[in-house]
Formats: sequence, structure tokens, C-alpha cells
Amino acid sequence: MTFTRPRTRREVGGLIAASAAMIAVPAVLRAQTAARVVVIGGGFGGASCARALRKADERFDVVLVEANKTFTSCPQSSEVIAGLRDIGAQQFGYDKIAAEGVRVVLQAATLIDAPAHKVTLADGTTLDYDRLVLAPGIDIDFTALQGYDEAAATVMPHAYKAGEQTVLLRQKIEAMPDGGTVAIAVPANPSRCPPAPYERASLIAYYLKTRKPKSKVLILDAKDNFSQQKLFENAWQQLYPGMIERIPLSQGGRVTGVDVATHTVITEFGNYNPEVANIIPPQKAGRIAQLAGAVDRTGWCPIDAATFASKLVPDVHVIGDACLGGGIPKSAGAAQAQGKACAAVITRDLTGATSEPPPLTGVCYSLVAPDYAFSLSGVYQPKGDLFAEVEGGKTSPVDAPPATRTAEAEAATAWFKALTHDAFG
Repeated sequence: MTFTRPRTRREVGGLIAASAAMIAVPAVLRAQTAARVVVIGGGFGGASCARALRKADERFDVVLVEANKTFTSCPQSSEVIAGLRDIGAQQFGYDKIAAEGVRVVLQAATLIDAPAHKVTLADGTTLDYDRLVLAPGIDIDFTALQGYDEAAATVMPHAYKAGEQTVLLRQKIEAMPDGGTVAIAVPANPSRCPPAPYERASLIAYYLKTRKPKSKVLILDAKDNFSQQKLFENAWQQLYPGMIERIPLSQGGRVTGVDVATHTVITEFGNYNPEVANIIPPQKAGRIAQLAGAVDRTGWCPIDAATFASKLVPDVHVIGDACLGGGIPKSAGAAQAQGKACAAVITRDLTGATSEPPPLTGVCYSLVAPDYAFSLSGVYQPKGDLFAEVEGGKTSPVDAPPATRTAEAEAATAWFKALTHDAFG
């Protein structure tokens, strides 16, 4: 994805850094405010949207509501699992966003009263809004697989919401004896970052090759085909021959449940007892989107792709992984692009600005070894209620030389630095 560095930060009088409770705006500034926009969710989409709104019009009272003091990034978290990176390198705070004039409220939003335009926070206080942006990311659907609930996730981690689960999976792999099997259950689409499970399998194989060479990775897949499949399979043959086995949907790879007591992974055609089970269940839009009434029977949020406006709730916009997006992937880069475009739409609607939202461009990198990566990029435009890929499928050639793979690995590191700098300052 293409990124621009943030403009020089301007200190805003009367505003202080984020705290666990909402910080009131000075009366003089509030009187000059054009509108209040509340953004719920401080990930790549929400943080980028809040910053873009504040830069677009300093009269906006922009409030970013986030339950956690620290955001932990999913991109590059597979490097943490493989022992290549510390979890601290994945974590970002909100002080710089607050210093730019965005009010950061470190509380969970617990209720949305859409007719009254009010958000209720965990401490019982409420926020009025003129526009509301929901950027809740995903929740794990703990009803999708028999026997897999939050307690089961402490034994068979999903590690698909970065943080404690990421570290837990890493610890289980480190404790596994040489000769063991790490099984990864991959869900069907739609799912957060479709290439991520295969990147994870690759980097786990790298760890095993260097530390526990008798071990294997088993991918139990609810799909027959997946994004960048030829690139991954070619890399596995080159780097990890015989270490990664994938069982696709048509061969019985779809996981239907687990038995935690016996550490069994259950599929339609057989059961497995791996030493480490990484169960990635189906997902759905984050809980606050459900509470707002913005979720339909699919578990995701239908929107007007041109404006990100909810099809179900007025004056509410939804961005990022929670959306029914069509051709645009559920990825950090896409969420960030949507956050900026949504901010432009809201600014246009509230101020009469004539500028068009920026194009939705995105790129994602898949790292299969520390010095081996490839990428996929696309450009997306609204088409009805979904996004269509208008310039897509630009990916690395399968037969690229080693120097190209190394260069893309370096580009992946630079991309992550740009992505996080752009979102969190």
C-alpha cells in the first residue's frame, strides 16, 4: 500500500494525553467545534480515521474510544510465534494521537443508542455524536466449532487476535518435543487476512527446521484453494521439503470441532492428535457492531461502499475487518485505507468540502522465512454495496530469483514501519 508520512504535529492547547477516563474539551474550543465524530476501535482503521478527521478540520471534536491502553498488531505477529520478534515490537500506544488533538477515551463502549446518537461507556458515562465510526475488527465465533470456546482457546490457542494468544502459541511450540506436530486449523472465507495462516505455517516451519528438525506442520484447511497458493507451495518445496502437509477441504481438511480433554482435532473424515493445536475458527464483526445493530445474518456489517455508511443504522459508518467488503481483503492495509477514505466522506458531508476520498490501494506481504517474502497488491473502488478490485492480482512471480525474495522481505519490514507510523504517529 502507498503511504505518506504524517504532517508535523501541532500542539493543541487545553488537550492532554490519553487517560483511562474521558478528558473534557475546554469550553472555548467546544464552542467552535463544527461537529463531534466518535470513532470506536483503535486499530489500524479506527486510529487512521481519527487522525485523518482531525487533520481535515480542526473544528471537529474527534473522540477515539478504545478499551485497551496498548494496541497489539496482528501483522508480523507470526514472527513473534516463530521466535523472530518480541511481542513488544507489536505494541503501540495512543499518546501521539492524543497530542494531535484527538480525545482518546480508554474505555470499552458498552451500548449504542442510534436514535439518540449516544454511546455509553463502561463507567456509565455517555458521549453524544453527530457521526459514529465503528472500527471494531473481528471477534472469534466461539459457536462455530463443537467444543471450542474461550476455555478451549487457553489449551488450543487461536492467536488470531494478537496479544496473550500470540505469546501462548509461541510458548506451546517452544515446549513441544522434537518430532511433534503443530496443526493449524484454517477457516473458510470471509476471514481476517486470508494469507496469514499460510504465512504462520511457513514461519513455524522455519522455527522447527532450525530448532526441532524432526517436527512437522499440518494444515487442516476448510478451503480447496487459497490466496497466493502457488507462491507458498513453491516456497515450501524449496525451504521446508517434507515439513509442511496441507489437507484441503475436498480431502477432509475442514475442522468441525475439538476435544480438549484428549487434545483431539476433529474433521469430517478423521481425527488428529497433534502436540500443538492452533485452532483458527470462523470470525464475525466485533461485538460493539452487533450491539449497534449494524450486523446482518452473515455476522458482518453491510455498508454503502461509496460512503462506508451502515445499511442498517443511520449516521453510523463501518470500516475495516467488520465490513462485508466484497473484493477488498480484511487486512490492516485495507482497514487503514478505508479509515482515511471514510474520514474524507464524513468531512465532505459535514463541511461541504468538495474533495474526493482517496483511492483504496493496498498491499500485503507474506514472509515465509526471514529473508524470503512475496507481496500482493490491488486497487479497489465501490461497486454497489461492495468493493471491486479494479487493478488487482499484482503479485510476485513464482520464479523470482532469491535477490527479489530478499528485497521483498526488507520491503515487508519497511511497510510495517510505515503502516504503524501512519496509524499511530
